[in-house]
Amino acid sequence: MTTETQTGGPDPDWPQVFDSPEFQRLRRRFRRFVFPMTALFLAWYALYVLLADYAHGFMSHKVGGNITVGLILGLLQFVSTFLITGLYVRYADRTLDPIVEGIRAELEGEAR
Repeated sequence: MTTETQTGGPDPDWPQVFDSPEFQRLRRRFRRFVFPMTALFLAWYALYVLLADYAHGFMSHKVGGNITVGLILGLLQFVSTFLITGLYVRYADRTLDPIVEGIRAELEGEAR
């Protein structure tokens, strides 16, 4: 069993990396986006399910032709998923990736 990475150097001290201020900052920034967005999406989904179960009249209200409020809200679930994905990619590009690159550069610099 070897402790060398693909670059040929020794493996980093992962507990030290985990405890580093840069990595902790990365975790805080990640959580700052993910936890509120997850809670928001779950609340939105729960609202949809509750409306579908308990507000039949509202959800079956026709908006135009055979298009109902329930259908529109159901389709908006997909739209919100894509929107959250796009927001996360933008957030990661601007906020998370620079921190990750710094940590990676530091680790790879030590391995050389």
